[in-house]
Amino acid sequence: MRHSIKAALLATLAFSGPAQAYDVFEKSITELQAALASGEVTSHQLVEGYLARIQAYDHAGPKLNAIVTLNPKALAQADALDKERAGKKMRGPLHGIPVLVKDNYETLDMLTSAGTLALATYQSAADSYAVKRLKAAGAIILGKTTMHELAAGVTTVSSITGFTRNPYDPTRSPGGSSGGTGSSIGASFAAAGMGSDTCGSIRIPSAYQNLMGMRGTRGLSSRDGIVPLSSTQDIGGPLARSVTDLAIMLDATVGADPNDPITADSKGHIPKSYRDSLIADGLKGARIGVVRSMFGTAGEDKEYGAVVNDALKTMKDQGAEVIEVTIPGLDDLLKDSAVILHEFRWDLADFLAKRPNAPVKSLGEILDKGLAHDQLQERLRSRNPEKRDDEAYRKAIVKRKATLEVVKAVLEENKLDALAYPTAQRKPNLIGDDANGGSTCQLSATSGLPAMAVAVGFGPGGTPVGLELLGAPFAEATLLKLAYGWEQHAHPRKAPFSTPALVNGRAPAPVAAEVSVPGASVKFTYDQLNGTLRYEAAATAKDLVALTLQRGAADKPGPILANLVLEGRAAGGDTLLLQSKDREDLAAGRLFLQLYTRAAPLGAGRTALQLPVALAQK
Repeated sequence: MRHSIKAALLATLAFSGPAQAYDVFEKSITELQAALASGEVTSHQLVEGYLARIQAYDHAGPKLNAIVTLNPKALAQADALDKERAGKKMRGPLHGIPVLVKDNYETLDMLTSAGTLALATYQSAADSYAVKRLKAAGAIILGKTTMHELAAGVTTVSSITGFTRNPYDPTRSPGGSSGGTGSSIGASFAAAGMGSDTCGSIRIPSAYQNLMGMRGTRGLSSRDGIVPLSSTQDIGGPLARSVTDLAIMLDATVGADPNDPITADSKGHIPKSYRDSLIADGLKGARIGVVRSMFGTAGEDKEYGAVVNDALKTMKDQGAEVIEVTIPGLDDLLKDSAVILHEFRWDLADFLAKRPNAPVKSLGEILDKGLAHDQLQERLRSRNPEKRDDEAYRKAIVKRKATLEVVKAVLEENKLDALAYPTAQRKPNLIGDDANGGSTCQLSATSGLPAMAVAVGFGPGGTPVGLELLGAPFAEATLLKLAYGWEQHAHPRKAPFSTPALVNGRAPAPVAAEVSVPGASVKFTYDQLNGTLRYEAAATAKDLVALTLQRGAADKPGPILANLVLEGRAAGGDTLLLQSKDREDLAAGRLFLQLYTRAAPLGAGRTALQLPVALAQK
């Protein structure tokens, strides 16, 4: 049912013709709201704009596979909010703004699968608390995003949707378990989105999509209506392309909920608006403690660690005092402190027992009926013990309390505003690899302290890097202030190459160029959505040694990327997958066709590969 609704909505969009002239690509909530206020665009047109991008890039182009289902009432709800606006009824900064939510948030307008085929037909009788708050604030819930099955991992693969892709490198995972939200917001499928975090599930996708993401203090946000993984560690929260958008989403969703007793702890700790904490010189006078032991020591960790170190140096230049600190006994404190194994089976069963129309009633039933993805079987079975180890559970709770007190002491004794370390120590996994290495998620998940993933740059392969800031209880405003100060100076946001702005409502088509040198010619076709460069080469030079594609400058050749025609042949053809540096060099005119012959073994001719400027995007 969910796929037919999605297809019908996208078919309606295609039938109605190209999207309106207003371009939603990379637009912030404040920019969208200004355009709505001026009459430049309507909420109806915003929905159409995002649907056009989903149509172009979710199951076409890079095939991100980040959307599970779309809201069949989205356009009607947009019309109603446009009517309210016309009648001078404004609900706030999210009025008429399309957002997305992870598919473990219960929704009245859409099914809720939690990423498993076992719940593919489950329809909730009520919206989750966060969804209710978003609707009350005027947001349009455009659709539901893919997730790692039952939130049980960090790569986003499930029995209902398969693998989700990273728009910065579609051969890699977007992280997880909120990978669909991360991929979607990175690709401008909506203004912002909601995820949930049990151990890194908001922060890792934020880091891997060049986003800002917040896991709040335990008790800041209601868990009501979110399919559970661990009642102790679970929390919902937003992912956004800017700190301001993140603050707007927090304002709309946090607060005490009578259906979730732990949110009572948030009373008196939530500011009137998180946006009030956003000041341009937010780093000036701040004290940040670097936890060096969380940077990773493997060779592959050094690339991301270097980007984080550069960001910390820049923060210091912007007025922050950056010092190195040690958390006493950290490794021992975190070891065996996770409670997912002790809670998941029972929390999920309790959740399903309260929903009579749920197709299954337990994790065991899901596994016995073969309703989970093959890659998840072993992990899910390990989290379905015959009985709970009460002693191990008790020890984990003790460790959690001890970790909280130790970290609070480090913050207080060093007069720190935040601790800092990489959100993830290395590149995202290749599609199909479900290993969980390189995550630093457990410190916040164990302590219950707030942690924010801050976009700080890109690794050598072009994948985004995140720095994590962890603060004292209910210090979300402080973390936002620090991140905003960084953002206003560094401007770290860079859109992914695979999901560019639409052209007349459609994805840019591949572009072609024919390049010649004396004795050879090549027809190149570049598809920027997949980063592929197809070539068909022909050589007439009788003494050819090689026809190459090389880097270089106008006055100086550089290294060889590919040999297009080998010695003894007259033609060649293939498709090259361009990496980040290759795409940048192509866009900048730094790729050259070079001919080598026996008579001129050091070069017989050289011509730059030039693509149409408007479409030669990175």
